[in-house]
Amino acid sequence: MLVRLLYASRAIDTSLEAIETILAQSRSHNPECGITGILCYGGGIFLQAIEGGRMPVSELYGHIQRDGRHKDVVLLHYEEISERRFGGWTMGKVDMSRINASILLKYAEKPELDPYSVSGKVSLALLEELMATASIIGRA
Repeated sequence: MLVRLLYASRAIDTSLEAIETILAQSRSHNPECGITGILCYGGGIFLQAIEGGRMPVSELYGHIQRDGRHKDVVLLHYEEISERRFGGWTMGKVDMSRINASILLKYAEKPELDPYSVSGKVSLALLEELMATASIIGRA
C-alpha cells in the first residue's frame, strides 16, 4: 500500500549547511526504505512530500516530529495512492529563492512559501507545478 504524506515545519537552524545535512541524510536513508519525495525550503519553512509504503512513511514522519531540527511540525495531507508523483527523487530539492513569485501568488495571498496558511491540497498543487516547471533539483 503506497501513501503520500505532506507536512510543514519550521527550521531551527536555517543555515545552508543545516539544510544540506537534512537533504544528505534523506538521500542516504530513503532508498533503503523505499521512500521518495520532495523538499521545499524557504523563509525558514519546510514543505515536504514523502511517498512510500504506509509503515515506512509513518515511521519517517514520527522521526521528523521528534527531530530537534524541526519545530511546529504540522500534517497537511495524507492519502493512499495508486502511484508515486515524486518517484524519480529520493529527495528532490526546490530552491525557493529562485522561484518566480507569480507561481507562489497563484497558490497563496503573498509571494512566499507559507503552507501554514493554505490547505494541504493547495500545497500539493504547488509541488506539482514546481515539478512541472523543472524547479526541482537533486534527483539523486
